[in-house]
Amino acid sequence: MEMATVALSGAIGSCLTHSHSYSTNSAANHDKSSSPTTSKPAFQVSLLLRGPNKPHTAINHEILGTIAPPVKPNYSHTVDAHCSSQIVAKKKMPKKNAPFTTPSACSTSDVLHLMDALCLSIPPDMYISFIKECTITADSRGAEDLHAHISRSSLQDLALPLLNRLLLMNVSCGHLDLAHDLFDKMPSKDFKSWATMIVAYVNNSNYQEALSLFLKMLHHISMLEFPSWIMVCLLKTCVCMKNVDLGKQVHCAAFKLGHANSLFFASCLINFYGKYRCLESANLVFNKLPHHNTMTWMARLINNSREELFLEVLRDFNEVGKAGIKKNALMFSSVLKACGRIHDCGRSGRQVHANAIKLGFESNIYVQCGLVDMYGRSGLLREAKRVFEKSSDKRNSACWNAMLGGYIRNAFYVEAIKFVYEMKAAGVQLQQSLLDELKISCSSNSLVKLFPT
Repeated sequence: MEMATVALSGAIGSCLTHSHSYSTNSAANHDKSSSPTTSKPAFQVSLLLRGPNKPHTAINHEILGTIAPPVKPNYSHTVDAHCSSQIVAKKKMPKKNAPFTTPSACSTSDVLHLMDALCLSIPPDMYISFIKECTITADSRGAEDLHAHISRSSLQDLALPLLNRLLLMNVSCGHLDLAHDLFDKMPSKDFKSWATMIVAYVNNSNYQEALSLFLKMLHHISMLEFPSWIMVCLLKTCVCMKNVDLGKQVHCAAFKLGHANSLFFASCLINFYGKYRCLESANLVFNKLPHHNTMTWMARLINNSREELFLEVLRDFNEVGKAGIKKNALMFSSVLKACGRIHDCGRSGRQVHANAIKLGFESNIYVQCGLVDMYGRSGLLREAKRVFEKSSDKRNSACWNAMLGGYIRNAFYVEAIKFVYEMKAAGVQLQQSLLDELKISCSSNSLVKLFPT
């Protein structure tokens, strides 16, 4: 940057020096032109003069006020400016018949072909740079060419970190078959190699292969402790396979590997047991933890809400506040769902609403939907409408359907039909079950005729 600045200032200085010397020579020539033998000056300025017989025109003072006063010309500056403009014009003037070229992006494949054409070997650092670029941009074509180019060399000579990067690149670009082939041919493997393939199979819904690789990894790697996220990945596999017994085995394996007190794994384990209605096991995991955080309490709240233990949900929410644990928007949403089903005329829901305002969650869309649903179920339609009108996302279908459900539950059928028209005009998707419920409720009178076709 400094070299560019020096070069630029030098160019400006030379231009000004050339300009100054030109103006000095012009002034000298002007002095010589006062003699009878002078030549024609380089620049001749002619002034327009009014003829003596031309009559004066009337002056409009209003127009005169808007005209800028004349400026006395400075011919030396004019000469310098003219010289500078001529130099700039020569620099900016394009060459005749010069071809117009546009810069084009050069892909990884192009560079590889060029290096092969020049018979140049590619160092490992350049390979790493290419692999990183293909991984970030998900360049499938470049990743395939790069994999083929590296495979032509002996894998025995390549370092394990480079092979792990190549493995991750193939997985990120969707070449799972190439990744599997490379994984089988790798002379040595570490935890990163095994974990990359396990996560790849889980993301591609090949859960059986992921579990098989994990068992093989336990026999090939002598690690005393695995990171907790790999156990969470296996637990996700058990959930997708709907295999509770296998999930319990993963729980036992995690306990042996030292993840019993991991809050991240424990929260996923509580969710796992809660999904399969094993609430006793979920509470046992929760109670065995030495301390808790937002994730573990959130998992417990969701489980109790799923089992319709709404008073327990409200009690646990108060315990979270007493323990000084940070609350989030999803926690408020779960508690508001429970408050709408306690049937205490909205008393507990108002307290949770006040807490949300205090912590700055009132404008969150999840909290707003929960408030509309809670007030609607509690018969407080005015409060529900007020929250709905303050909604930050006017296109959110959950808030619209929650408001419609409040009208239907409280037998405000005319308002509900009007609201259906508003939803149609706003292009919001109607929940079919609510629409069917409204039609059934209005079937005994002539309100059915008011429904939009």
